[in-house]
Amino acid sequence: MAAMHPTRRQFLAGVASSLTSHLCATPLPADRPVVSIVKIHNGRVDSAVEEAIDLLGGISAITRGKDRILLKPNLVSPMPTATTKPVVIRTLAKLMQAAHKDVSIGEGSAAAPPFNVKGTEVFRTTKIELLNGMQQAVFDQLGYSELAKSLHVPLINLHTGELVEVKVPGAFVFERLTIHRSLVETDLLCSVPMMKTHALAGVTLGMKNLVGAFPGAIYQAVRGRMHDAAAKVEPSGTAVAVVDMVRANKLGLVVVDGSTAMEGQGPTEGTPVQMETIVAGTNPLATDMVAANIMGFEPPQIPTFTWANKAGLRPAQIDEIEVRGEPVEKVARQFARPQIAPWEFVRNFWATREI
Repeated sequence: MAAMHPTRRQFLAGVASSLTSHLCATPLPADRPVVSIVKIHNGRVDSAVEEAIDLLGGISAITRGKDRILLKPNLVSPMPTATTKPVVIRTLAKLMQAAHKDVSIGEGSAAAPPFNVKGTEVFRTTKIELLNGMQQAVFDQLGYSELAKSLHVPLINLHTGELVEVKVPGAFVFERLTIHRSLVETDLLCSVPMMKTHALAGVTLGMKNLVGAFPGAIYQAVRGRMHDAAAKVEPSGTAVAVVDMVRANKLGLVVVDGSTAMEGQGPTEGTPVQMETIVAGTNPLATDMVAANIMGFEPPQIPTFTWANKAGLRPAQIDEIEVRGEPVEKVARQFARPQIAPWEFVRNFWATREI
């Protein structure tokens, strides 16, 4: 009989199982987070996502005791070069459906013509009709409407609809945050960002992706009110608000789409970079720290990480994280830095008017 050779996914699952057995024999510190790094081979983004999840212990372990899952891509605008690829969301949704989970996809995009973009000017807005039109257009143009229909999962506009208030203990900015009811009712929020630099935050990854959970109906599209309030605490007008939103949600899985990344003046004006990498973890801060390290950033360079540590979130150092799969140095690339400017400067020339 011919010998049977395991598939790449089966092999990695076996490695993960063996590693788990080894760790049981030689335990690591209980609070040591695990982050997986997987290279994409032959354009198979789906296989890379599956492998990254397997290296974390598998979707059943990650979602144990959690029935309702909300997937949050980064769809900042209708630009395919600046947004999470649908194949990453499709793969995660199918994995979760195979584990008998109730899956939905939610987003609150920042801007799209002709709704709050006129020519080169971007506007703030709280108008429900504009927010609804904008979000539907983004879903349609990026292929998410078709994706959701094919998977039989709902698409949720996080800007409008039934909004509720939640408390944020120890808040930096918002002692009470208004968010979409679906975020409150989900058992697990999975952030699926595109790997990008950011002109305010340095990088935009899993935690920063939760800016899309600030409903425009309250905080304005492009989150002008959020930035204005956060800038009273720290210059980026972003980091402290992000940490408050993270603490208001059940963010328990981050899968970073590093198939095509963006360097330079992100989140939309940067240069695409072929990274062919997926990064995943159940600790949002650890996952973002590893992804940022791949991009050439040290934790102290990213204000969101500093403020997350001030809020009591861990880890604080890269060497406190267990990396599985590819080593960081094998996939790392020094990303071109964005020109960082404080929000109080940016607000004088960008999104200065409301429509």
